[in-house]
Amino acid sequence: MPVAPVATASHRHKATKLVVHVVGAVRRPGLYRLPSGSRVNDAVDRAGGATHKANLAGINLAAPLADGLQVVVPGKTPGGGVAPAAGSGGGAASGPLDLNSATLEQLETLPGVGAVTAQKILDYRTQHGAFTSVQELDAVPGIGPSHMAQLKGLVAP
Repeated sequence: MPVAPVATASHRHKATKLVVHVVGAVRRPGLYRLPSGSRVNDAVDRAGGATHKANLAGINLAAPLADGLQVVVPGKTPGGGVAPAAGSGGGAASGPLDLNSATLEQLETLPGVGAVTAQKILDYRTQHGAFTSVQELDAVPGIGPSHMAQLKGLVAP
């Protein structure tokens, strides 16, 4: 009967690692190395956890991470709403929406993007890593030239 191999320290070091940038309402913003398969919640925990000013309802803590992703933990405004995350541009109203940190709900606010297309964008980002150009959206199933024309100026990598 064959014996299963025993995991050694050298095997553990070969596990794929992700590097993510955690910013916003966390205790220790910065770059963090996490194991493959980690979730947004793991990145927030590694950054010391959310501060009391964080609006965790504004981020999907269960979303899988991809290498090179920026995790933006939004803060609450004094009135109880969500403050734009630092560096996010604050959404389409005040600047382009960051494709690498946008949530499903934020993507759905874009013209011609519903729940299905927004999820396809998130799935593409998870599978392929961070967007390096807006033109990469063309590789997302369901986004063609007409969508690209509608999104011009409203999104950024």
